Parts: sequence; structure tokens; C-alpha cells
Amino acid sequence: MTEVNVLLTTAVSLAFIHTLIGIDHYIPFVALSRANNWAMKKTLLIVLLCGVGHVFSSIVLGAVGIALSSGVSQLVDIEDIRGEIATYFLVAFGLVYTIYGIRRDLKHKTHSHRTLDGRTVTHVHAAEAIGHAHDEHDAKKSANVFWGLFVLLVLGPCEPLIPILMYPAATHDTFALVSVTSSFALCTIATMLLMTFLGVRGVQLLKFDKLERYGHTLAGSAILLCGISLLLLPI
Repeated sequence: MTEVNVLLTTAVSLAFIHTLIGIDHYIPFVALSRANNWAMKKTLLIVLLCGVGHVFSSIVLGAVGIALSSGVSQLVDIEDIRGEIATYFLVAFGLVYTIYGIRRDLKHKTHSHRTLDGRTVTHVHAAEAIGHAHDEHDAKKSANVFWGLFVLLVLGPCEPLIPILMYPAATHDTFALVSVTSSFALCTIATMLLMTFLGVRGVQLLKFDKLERYGHTLAGSAILLCGISLLLLPI
């Protein structure tokens, strides 16, 4: 097996493992998809776009470093800084979304009262407008969530890509560099899509009828815990 073939095999293996253990690559998508009742097609499209931004940012950094003959240690330091920023951004994103969920829950209070014939009627008081204004609110919220996820993934580095794959491949030729980098990128995005798909399907099998109204709060809490775990654990 040639060195390039070894690099290609390593690229696919590292991409899969890196994405699998990097819970920030799919848990936020699963949580927000459930909370916002996104269709699977919409969820996977968002994952695809964010995944492209995620790998492309590291590819650009690595390509610039190779073109300028920058030391690999310098690029690794930059990736480490990006990783720290991305983790803190994830924590902040989760905290803000949790607060949004709590405020939304408080605005949608369940109220019960008795009718003249003795029946108990339960309904929800919502402070949000309905109709066209409600549609505009949902569209704006969905856009904000997408951009939050996109920024998060763009900030997040592909740690093994530059030092372990791009620099060794660049010592061969351009074809090797492109092949190894493309293999890593495609496998990373494919794993993100797979894990998100499985996560959404798994959550759909669980019955959360009584917790449905707290979906946004639970989603924000899941993202917040995801960020905190990345801060505390050497993932």
C-alpha cells in the first residue's frame, strides 16, 4: 500500500471518529430539529450547509498555510484557538436558547376553568400573535437558529485535518492533497448527516407528550450541556 493510500484510509477513519466523538457535530441539530418540528429534509439540508462551512474553513486555513510555507505548529495553534472559541460559543448559544425556551414556556401557560355545565376546560394562553405575523416570527427565528449553528460549525476546527493529512499529502503532489482533503471532508459531512438522521429518528421513537411544550428549553439545555462537556472533557 502506497503512502497516499495510507493517507486516504487514515482520512476516512479520522473523519468518522472525529465526527462521532465530537458531539457538537450532531447533538445541536437533533435537539433543535425536535424542538422546532423541522422536517427531516430541512434538518439534513441545514446539517449539509453547516458541514460544508465546517470543513471548508479548515481546508482554507490549511491551504493558505501550505501556500505560504507556514509551520504546521502555527496552524495547529490557530486551530486550538478556534476550538476554544467554538466551545464557548456553543455554551453561549445553549444558554441563550435555554433562556428563550424558558421565556416562551412562561408565555404559554396552561389554564384550566370550569364551564357552567361543570366540565373542566384546559387550554394554553399564548402571548404571540397568530396568522401572518406568527409566520414571520417563525421564519426569523428559524433563520437565527441556522446562522447560529453555521457560525458554530465554521468556528469549530477539524483538528486532525491539517497536521495529520494535508501537510503529509502536500509533500507528494496536488492530486494527493486534493484527494486526501476531499475524502476527509466528504466522510465528515456524511457522518454528520448519518448521526443527525439516526438521532432525530431515535428521538421520534420516544414519547415526550407531556414534555412537548418544554421542547425549546430542553433543546437549549441539551446544547448547553454539550458545550460544558466539551469544556470539561478532553474530546
